[in-house]
Amino acid sequence: MNYRWVAYLYLVLMGSVFLGCQEDRSDKLTIAAAANTQFAISEIIEDFSQKTGVECDLVLSSSGKLNAQIKEGAPYDIFVSADMYYPQDLYDAGLAIAPPVKYAKGALVLWSADQELQPSVEVLKAESVQHIALANPKTAPYGKASMQFLKSVEVLEDIQSKLVYGEGVNQTNQYIISESVQFGITSKSVVLSDKMRDRGHWIELDQQQYDPIEQGMVILKSGKENLSHKFGEYLLSKQAQSILSKYGYKAPI
Repeated sequence: MNYRWVAYLYLVLMGSVFLGCQEDRSDKLTIAAAANTQFAISEIIEDFSQKTGVECDLVLSSSGKLNAQIKEGAPYDIFVSADMYYPQDLYDAGLAIAPPVKYAKGALVLWSADQELQPSVEVLKAESVQHIALANPKTAPYGKASMQFLKSVEVLEDIQSKLVYGEGVNQTNQYIISESVQFGITSKSVVLSDKMRDRGHWIELDQQQYDPIEQGMVILKSGKENLSHKFGEYLLSKQAQSILSKYGYKAPI
């Protein structure tokens, strides 16, 4: 096992000691999920746990980073990605029990937390706009789709020097919310969350200008297969799909 995961397990053990927690983790799922799903997956996990009694730990990051962690031996049970590429990559590497399953289709928005600013593609080129955030296109599918959009609407060359890259959607959102950037491109699911609903202004970006963001899930061979199957089935259930729809995701085709 990679030394970093040995260190991780040690920290988890020490955390349990400090908390005086003697729980058995064999009946607990660890779900690695793409950052764009933060609010939806939290609600889904809460409902799943209430219905089944199965407790879950949630790890959020960019899909590319989670993919790399799993390949290095991270102790996750399920990978809920922002695209199909990374879970397929894990299946091809022999780390998943079956090919990835599509569970949702995401969408991009242009968002500003500044109440005085109205988002539009045209305003991004204005001299008064100095910084625009998006997720790292090398590791975050939403960042890759954001770059596709900017190229497609032919503004990328004009605004290239203004771009600020977050590690993933989470860090991109932090840049936007803190107003360290004037605008940012992020997941529609974020601006529809209760926590962010009233922050600034946003517009949805034309989905014809970027490849469909089809999100996939795989159950990992190293995980707790029976419990993982239970969660996987729940993620595709009517209840979970209803929660995803509330956050702006469309059903997978």
